[in-house]
Amino acid sequence: MSQMNTFKAVLVEETADKQFTVNISHRSVNDLPNNDLLIQVHYSSLNYKDALSASGNKRVSSHFPHTPGIDAAGVVVSDKSGTFSAGDEVLVFGYDLGMNTPGGLGQMIAIPADWAVKRPNNLSLKEAMIYGTGGLTAALCVQKLEKMGARPEDGHVAVTGSTGGVGSISIALLKQLGYSVVAFSGKAEQTDYLLSIGADEVLHRDVLNQVADVPMGKETWAHGIDTLGGDYLSNLLKQIKSGGGVSACGLAASDSFSSTVFPFIIRGVSLLGVDSVYIPLSDKQHIWNRVATDMKLPNLQDLCEEISLQQVPEYLQRFMQNKVVGRYLVNLLN
Repeated sequence: MSQMNTFKAVLVEETADKQFTVNISHRSVNDLPNNDLLIQVHYSSLNYKDALSASGNKRVSSHFPHTPGIDAAGVVVSDKSGTFSAGDEVLVFGYDLGMNTPGGLGQMIAIPADWAVKRPNNLSLKEAMIYGTGGLTAALCVQKLEKMGARPEDGHVAVTGSTGGVGSISIALLKQLGYSVVAFSGKAEQTDYLLSIGADEVLHRDVLNQVADVPMGKETWAHGIDTLGGDYLSNLLKQIKSGGGVSACGLAASDSFSSTVFPFIIRGVSLLGVDSVYIPLSDKQHIWNRVATDMKLPNLQDLCEEISLQQVPEYLQRFMQNKVVGRYLVNLLN
């Protein structure tokens, strides 16, 4: 593959008055860090962390100007480590990509070779980025419940933040694997969408908080996947059936929560933390392989909206305005 010496990328810049601008800029390969693996990015996706980086959140990205994009799918241009060959198709998500290392919202990235995995045979680059970090996190959440012992016959699985990238893919994956799903959302207008992707029932997210003033609620849902944190997580735990578990992976509502120990010591509920950033490379390859086989969804295209690089600044705003529905696939080839 021939190397692009200049390429287009989203560039977040900090102004003199501490504001942040997001534009499409022409960059040089010489602007990239001196890492072993050089990749031409074909597809990326948008995630909440990208929006935080683009808004200047210094806990995500501490140095500007910066190109966000915490995942990427593309073709190897060169690899000084010898791990990959030119032309290999690879997937990257997690580690420092898009945080302080220029990320997948640019047509070229340069990363350490041990951040990438080969594309599974049964999954195209485009399909991989419809999942992206959000979808891989959803798959990891489902897998964590499985490892705990969850089975479809246990009962309904509650999914919070269900219209978001993680939530929507979680619903579709659970449905494909035979589970019944209750979707919780603050967007009543998206009820038909949630039912169409696999939810058996849709409830307003505030239903969870009806037990806020009591130490324990009725045993209602077998398991849960939580993307919100805060009161939603603490009140969901109060209503999980004995022996159930909740995979927690997000903080869209809050990065903290308060709980008694009652769900854990009276009902044996498990709170299962899910990390998609620094898990071992072998675990990343394993979950990608599952996404290409038993977790491959037949209706992937229905779960995403494809946009161009030029549209990214506008779409990043949707995350900060709580207007996200499903996944946003970024095509960097046009």
